[in-house]
Amino acid sequence: MKFSKLSLLFIALSSFTFAQNQKYTMAEAVNGLRSNLAVKGISQFSWTDDAKAYIQGSKNAYLITEVQSMKSDTLVSLSRINKNLSTADRLKIFPMVKFISRNKGYFTRDGKYFWLEQSAGNWKISEWTALDKGAENVTVLSDNKSIVYTVKNNLYLNRNGKTVSITDDADENIVNGQSVHRQEFGISKGIFAAPSNEKIAFYRMDQSMVTDYPVIDWSVTPAQNRNIKYPMAGGASHHVSLGVYDIKNDKKIFLEVDGDKEQYLTAVTWSPDSKYIFIGVLNREQNHMKMNQYDAATGKLVKMLFEEKSDKYVEPQHELLFFPNSNSDFIWQSQRTGYNHLFHYNLDKGLVAQLTKGDWLVTDILGFNEKRKEIYFTSTKETPLERHLYRVNWNNFKMQRLDTAEGMHTGILSKDGTQLYDIYTNASTPRSVNIINAGTVKSRNIFTAENPLKNYLRPEIKNVTLTADDGTPLYGKIILPTDFDPTKKYPTIVYLYNGPHLQLVTNSFPASGNLWYEYMAQNGYVVFTMDGRGSSNRGLQFEQAVFRNLGETEMKDQIKGVDYLKSLSYVDAERMGVHGWSFGGFMTTSLMLKHPEIFRAGVAGGPVIDWSMYEVMYTERYMDTPQTNPEGYRQSNLLDKVQNLKGKLLMIHGAQDDVVVWQHSVNFLKAAVDHGIQLDYFVYPGHEHNVLGKDRVHLMQKVTDYFDQHLKN
Repeated sequence: MKFSKLSLLFIALSSFTFAQNQKYTMAEAVNGLRSNLAVKGISQFSWTDDAKAYIQGSKNAYLITEVQSMKSDTLVSLSRINKNLSTADRLKIFPMVKFISRNKGYFTRDGKYFWLEQSAGNWKISEWTALDKGAENVTVLSDNKSIVYTVKNNLYLNRNGKTVSITDDADENIVNGQSVHRQEFGISKGIFAAPSNEKIAFYRMDQSMVTDYPVIDWSVTPAQNRNIKYPMAGGASHHVSLGVYDIKNDKKIFLEVDGDKEQYLTAVTWSPDSKYIFIGVLNREQNHMKMNQYDAATGKLVKMLFEEKSDKYVEPQHELLFFPNSNSDFIWQSQRTGYNHLFHYNLDKGLVAQLTKGDWLVTDILGFNEKRKEIYFTSTKETPLERHLYRVNWNNFKMQRLDTAEGMHTGILSKDGTQLYDIYTNASTPRSVNIINAGTVKSRNIFTAENPLKNYLRPEIKNVTLTADDGTPLYGKIILPTDFDPTKKYPTIVYLYNGPHLQLVTNSFPASGNLWYEYMAQNGYVVFTMDGRGSSNRGLQFEQAVFRNLGETEMKDQIKGVDYLKSLSYVDAERMGVHGWSFGGFMTTSLMLKHPEIFRAGVAGGPVIDWSMYEVMYTERYMDTPQTNPEGYRQSNLLDKVQNLKGKLLMIHGAQDDVVVWQHSVNFLKAAVDHGIQLDYFVYPGHEHNVLGKDRVHLMQKVTDYFDQHLKN
């Protein structure tokens, strides 16, 4: 069969049109950015110690690239390694290697640790050691011969293949070497190795006084119970101390930390000379923190360096960061001025200087360039919607922005501070990777990702700035239906979170912020999302506007968004829905009950219903205790407001949720039954915070079907 040129052109154009109009499957909308629609990038990037090259990993090899010439070469390949292994031991994919030099690294496989080392041009694998079965919280020390880890509630040291027990608590309520305080206050670990590798500091948490809380696994028959320790607001909290284990002498002590047993210990930091340990000691009321220095050998208090107080709360979230080659000067990150900034302290002189200032936040410290006396960091200085890379001289305080492109930048600084790996994204840039020379501030692009969504039908997205009742700007986004016709009226969904430590709206890829929003736009919805007061990265005044009254100020701001939507001719005010998870589930339920006239339908995922049943650390920071703030807890409690429900509400909860426990929704369901209120309810195994893959797809299909049922007619 013969085709004319015109026919071929028509076929080509038709294929192009189809390619531009693909619609997401629900699986793509939910998991696509982690699977087939993932943005490509450079994997496992690391600088060499001399900053003259960088290493990156792939499925079959590690590459090394010289910075000056940008010439890449294979450092080590999978096939090269397998030549030295027996058929049974050969690797199918390259394991993730932690390189300690160009010629040596280690990796783990099936609980065993292996060295990967180049000698006489050949790469060989040798077994290093094996850890006990069930090892968790594994920490490899910088001496590259010691590994500290936990098994159940105790702490162990593996050194040169020999294992010793650091703790031997028989009571399972005594937990060693794990993160404490339910990972609030920036806590993510419980093992702290001294720079000398001669001592190990570790958290010890006594939970015996905390009430057991049952978490039932209904996925098996008969159902099985697992008791957890869950300290609820106003109730007994656990007691935490800090131990120090001396490896050489096989002895341990505990730091003599005075104060209430229920206080919080955070910002644990070793001095570079390994002689001292610093702890931020925060009272349970969370309004007074002392930064204390302790002798690591005796455990005795040396002195209090400084303290911070607030009429609301103090929230330390970062360790001390000592200047290069100094045992006395360090950086402390503090929100004392209303925004997170860098403060230079000296152990003897106290506060030396505030290094950064302004109505913006430092969001991350990247490192130092000692020769130039510079600190590298990311911040919101340009706009809260973006992150940019900066450096500041710690002597003259001169500050300089290092990147030029709009968007969300993150960086990895080389050890000597001479090279900066800059990776950024914005609404139209899926990912761009660049190397910035610290001396010249010149940037070289080393990778630009293609748009994985280029063949999909994409909605128009508009940035929106509204104004709160106190004049504060509120940033949001509106996503229009892909078949948008301004003369029509569309059902509209408000997606929200509006809680602490989260920001939904940024200048990043995709511009919508979430492919599920785009899926809904492809199916005829307007979607709106906005960060109201109480959410993250806007400073203390913005965050603390919700203090002692969770839900109230946030609802006022979200209603500002609703009023804006109602002013748009294409929004059908009679067909509006609201949806959110966790704190967003609390907000969804609050709006459905306290402003029942607004939304026809809502879907609340894993909602907090009664803040007196949520964890101590988080709740008491923002609400104080139920005993000291009964009115705030009464106002935010949704159990006695269920009778106000007018629209359709679907409540979704995970039966094994140990963050927002299932009892919140169970109690709400009972209250609805008692009042004769119709409530739609869906429970599933697991919990919202770790449901991924097909299970997450099924959940979001449930959400979508519910809105289709109640908003599409």
